[in-house]
Amino acid sequence: MVALFDSGGAVCGSARRVRVRAENLRHGATGVLVYHPSGRVYVHRRTATKDVYPGLRDFCCGGVLLAGEEPDDGAAREAFEELGVHGVPLRRLGVRQYEDPTTRFVCFQYECVYGGDIVWQPEEVESGGWMTVDGLVEAIRADPSDFVPDSVEMALGLVTARAAFGEDPPDA
Repeated sequence: MVALFDSGGAVCGSARRVRVRAENLRHGATGVLVYHPSGRVYVHRRTATKDVYPGLRDFCCGGVLLAGEEPDDGAAREAFEELGVHGVPLRRLGVRQYEDPTTRFVCFQYECVYGGDIVWQPEEVESGGWMTVDGLVEAIRADPSDFVPDSVEMALGLVTARAAFGEDPPDA
């Protein structure tokens, strides 16, 4: 069961994932930017079997919030499931809403620094690697259709702002 949210960003119920997708119901989700201690960002390619944006590249890991799940717990669960990220604090960056013809959700955004081994969840991640911020921006400019649109709209500015101000990634 997936947590449903109203237009004001408050929990308003739950529904099965298949119904959330079929009816494009507003739901809760998390997005986690994973930085290497060097400042690079982890970018991965979603599997072709994903129900939303299959086969596209993404620089956030995350996913739907389960009914009754706190956003902090959901973010930690998703970071571990998708990329094996564990044992590091996740810093909340804010809450944003996203909507397109494919999906609409309230996104709880996070970032972390992780220098451990990345372990892909085979059902969700096909490939990936660390990229510099400049390399990520150039890849998106070269082929924006190859990237998950919600991450580009909601999180690319977070990544580039940090780099523009010469900020280091958050402390591990």
